Amino acid sequence: MERILVVEDDLALNAGLCFELDTGGYSSAAAYTCAKARYLVREERFSLVLLDVNLPDGNGFDLCREIKKLRPELPVIFLTANDLEEDVLSGFDMGAEDYVTKPFNMKILLRRIEVALRRGKEKPSVPADRWSDGFLLLDFSSLTAVRGGEKLAITPNEYKLLKTLTENSGRILTRQLLLERLWDSGGNFIDDHTLTVTMNRLRAKIEDDDHPYIKTVRGMGYIWTGGTT
Repeated sequence: MERILVVEDDLALNAGLCFELDTGGYSSAAAYTCAKARYLVREERFSLVLLDVNLPDGNGFDLCREIKKLRPELPVIFLTANDLEEDVLSGFDMGAEDYVTKPFNMKILLRRIEVALRRGKEKPSVPADRWSDGFLLLDFSSLTAVRGGEKLAITPNEYKLLKTLTENSGRILTRQLLLERLWDSGGNFIDDHTLTVTMNRLRAKIEDDDHPYIKTVRGMGYIWTGGTT
């Protein structure tokens, strides 16, 4: 069953939306604040988010950006009383699938939800030899890397390191394991110091303040976090 998160601070409207969704064959969850929505998106799985723009503890546009960073594949439909053109365009710029102004017809909203979910299923999956979160794209078959639309210069050893990290996303990879996987161009083992230098250089290339990908676990190794903190 498709699960939908309703982020709306109007308690009556939120309850009404959840009722209609549950009646319409979906499973719903309610959040009245940005903080609760962030927690639910991190801890649970959803098929779609209905998101109000004006929330008591933040802005729906900013929250959408955070959701897309954490779950790039998760469809978002904005619900708002504000129909200004620049706000509608901002919603789409954030990666939202649709923008619905209040008041709205529930039958039409349900149809828009159906369409957004269908589009999500039709999106091609990222091939196994590629990794992407919408900001960083790594193509290991063609040995290309793009960050924020800018092509990066990545060395063969850095690609090896990236492939090992992304294939084991969320798992701690010890320094010893990484050392065993990496060889230099002459076929020689990479030493511990060179691994540290390579990792630091790689981070400088692919990361910025808003997109951390590699986390150091002191005394153990590294984790590919996929941009989440």
